[in-house]
Amino acid sequence: MKRFIVVGLGNFGASAAAELHAMGHEVIALDSDPQQVEMMASKLRRVVVGDGTDPEVLERLGAGDCDVGIVSTGDDIPASVLTAIGLRDHGVREIHVKVVSDVHARILDKIGVTSTIFPERESAKLLAKHVVSASILKYFELGPEFSAQEMAVPESWVGRSLRELGLPRQFNVSVVAVRDYLSDRMEPIPDPDAPLKDSDTLLVAGRSKDLSRVARIE
Repeated sequence: MKRFIVVGLGNFGASAAAELHAMGHEVIALDSDPQQVEMMASKLRRVVVGDGTDPEVLERLGAGDCDVGIVSTGDDIPASVLTAIGLRDHGVREIHVKVVSDVHARILDKIGVTSTIFPERESAKLLAKHVVSASILKYFELGPEFSAQEMAVPESWVGRSLRELGLPRQFNVSVVAVRDYLSDRMEPIPDPDAPLKDSDTLLVAGRSKDLSRVARIE
């Protein structure tokens, strides 16, 4: 179990805090808006009204004892930057910040945050992928021109094995894991000789253009 501090309880911050709490982690959440705090009071054990840019507030909440910080202050770029600096100064090693622009992201990268997140951009990319191919369930950018996607097993692959399909040879992609959607069981090192089922999903990694080719398989 990890200890998280979430600053900012808009849609992104509130969803992240609720999900982490549901997973059994300890979550401290704060927002400067009493109404946002009241909305989350029944979903979290510890949620308070406070200013994340104030080092004394962070100290009082025990930010220094947290493993991970998540900052989601909407369009208030100075607030997110000051909050990230405050968390870093309190010794929080892992800091993830929701950003609203490339400039915002570059500022935070220079501060040394762990990651910057564009929720709207990522949602738009997933929507675009899903519109093009209904088989795409999730999509992750891992770097320039390199991505991973979770996809349903195409009908023409059901009953065939990964070894038989030879995806690295045919498409220059690799299957990182296989998940049975019905049991939610993940095989991080899939058996190359096991026949794929129509209830399986595949986590496939490779260059974005190669993944697009795979997504068009029916």
